[in-house]
Amino acid sequence: MQILHPFAGSVQQYNEQLSNPDAHRPGSCPQCRTKHPLTAHGFYTRTLIDTAFDGSIRVRRYLCHACQRTVSLLPEFILPYLRSSLTVIAAFLIARLLLAQTLKTAAPPPTPYQRGQFWMRRFRAHAEALCAALAALTQPTPARDFVHRALTMLESTGWIAAHRFLFGGVRCHLLGWPRGLAPDSRRATFSSAGAPA
Repeated sequence: MQILHPFAGSVQQYNEQLSNPDAHRPGSCPQCRTKHPLTAHGFYTRTLIDTAFDGSIRVRRYLCHACQRTVSLLPEFILPYLRSSLTVIAAFLIARLLLAQTLKTAAPPPTPYQRGQFWMRRFRAHAEALCAALAALTQPTPARDFVHRALTMLESTGWIAAHRFLFGGVRCHLLGWPRGLAPDSRRATFSSAGAPA
């Protein structure tokens, strides 16, 4: 299971901060709800593309002795299962979908055409559910479609704050869970009131 590491700063600062396992150690297991601090259980590496970084980062893991499962402390500037940072994806989606820029001007230099199209497809498919979920954070604004409404709501809330709420609060992926990767093997759905169904 992944939980978010509340970190604000650069990727380099994040890498330097990881040496202290107690800095953000969970006080209880989010899976079995046991009220005992988890034990540091090493790291795994994952690749990341950010505006000023392209390489591998370490992600700290903790072990729950009660249920014998691990919890990964994912930095909140990363979206699960995607290589590019939230900053890169947000800038691309705003440029392409909200400002109607061309792909050449919207995409940061390392972003291939297929990756940008993939982000847009997932965002468009998930925009209606995203609007319903974000209604708990900000007032929905008038827009011509759910895509523009979702982008406006994300801009007013802040992408990191929205990601923190969606992932931590309702286990919802900002771009929609890919098939088969939803938490607990089920897709997150929302009622009209914005609460998890």
